[in-house]
Amino acid sequence: MPAPDQVVVRVTGEADLSTAPLLSDALAQAGVLGTRQVVVDVAGVRFWDLSGLYALTSFTADLAAFRRSCRIVGAPAVTRRLIELAALGDALNLDGPLRELPPSAVARPAVPPVRRPVPEHSAHPRGAGELVPVGGPAIPERRMWRRRDR
Repeated sequence: MPAPDQVVVRVTGEADLSTAPLLSDALAQAGVLGTRQVVVDVAGVRFWDLSGLYALTSFTADLAAFRRSCRIVGAPAVTRRLIELAALGDALNLDGPLRELPPSAVARPAVPPVRRPVPEHSAHPRGAGELVPVGGPAIPERRMWRRRDR
C-alpha cells in the first residue's frame, strides 16, 4: 500500500538489455522524488535478463548510499530463481525469501531416445559394409538404411 514516504514503480513487459535504460530511467525518476523508500512491483515482468536485474541492483545500491531503500515486490518463483542463480539475493530487498522452484516447474518432458542403425560387421552374408541412406526424408533419424558392399 502506498504511503507518504514511499513511491511505487510497476514494471511490466520485458526487463532485458534493450529495456534496461528505460528501467534505469524510471527508477531514477522515482528516486529523485526523495521518498524514504521506493517499492518496485515486478509482478508484470514477463522476461528478465541480467541487464534488468543489474539495473535494479544498481538502483538499490544507490539508494542505500543515502540511507534509503528499494523493496522488490511481486516477484514470481521464476524471477526469484533467476535472482538466486545470479547471486543477487543479498543485493536486492525482496518481499520474501528466495525459493527454489518446485521440481515439477523445472522438469522437462522426456525425449525418447533416437534409434540409430547398428552396423552388423560379420553377421552380414557378404561381410562388413557401410551403411548408407536410401531415399526417405532428410531427417537422419528417419532415413531408411541399407548396406552397401565394398
